[in-house]
Amino acid sequence: MKPVARSISRRLCLRGLAAFYAATGLTSARAGGQIEEPLADSVRGALGGAVASSAPPVPEFRDTESRLAYLHWLGAMSVRLRPKKPDFQVRKEFLQTVWYESKRAGLDPGLVLGLIQVESNFRKFAVSRVGARGYMQVMPFWSRLIGDGDPGKLFNMQINLRFGCVILRHYLDRERGDMFMALGRYNGSRGRAEYPNAVQGAARLWFYRSEK
Repeated sequence: MKPVARSISRRLCLRGLAAFYAATGLTSARAGGQIEEPLADSVRGALGGAVASSAPPVPEFRDTESRLAYLHWLGAMSVRLRPKKPDFQVRKEFLQTVWYESKRAGLDPGLVLGLIQVESNFRKFAVSRVGARGYMQVMPFWSRLIGDGDPGKLFNMQINLRFGCVILRHYLDRERGDMFMALGRYNGSRGRAEYPNAVQGAARLWFYRSEK
């Protein structure tokens, strides 16, 4: 078989396998291993306040240039996400919420999308073997520590993304800005390279640079 034909055949095979896994639900939730730790009352209060707001995730912009930059990002990410979320309205709402919650927590949306890819492969109702839930594989104990105690709400898109972003921000602050160590905490594998490397590798597919 010629190299070009062999390359095309390999791509078709990989696409077929991806379609099979998506159809049969065999893609597993990878992580969801945050470890419950005692929180100071001040930290618990701050985290609880950060997840409590019920405001809809509607982006606001200081000027037209910022709004146009967001729309360019939204368009580029929508194209990349289409294989995972074919419905345009669902895809748009998801990306808008990711952008909003990432920015709200001071995180790069590309990193958050990479984390979601590794954690749940963009599946809203993913559950890990240890019980972590949703897009960002949030452990149920967080609902008791900083939420209203109802872990079922972690399957709500905005709630899950908000919890995940707030938790990652908390770990990043604890690690004094060291994203490698913060991602390890998020996965419950602090100090090991596999998970941070996987997230940062996936994030390269989602980082956006304007063409200006």
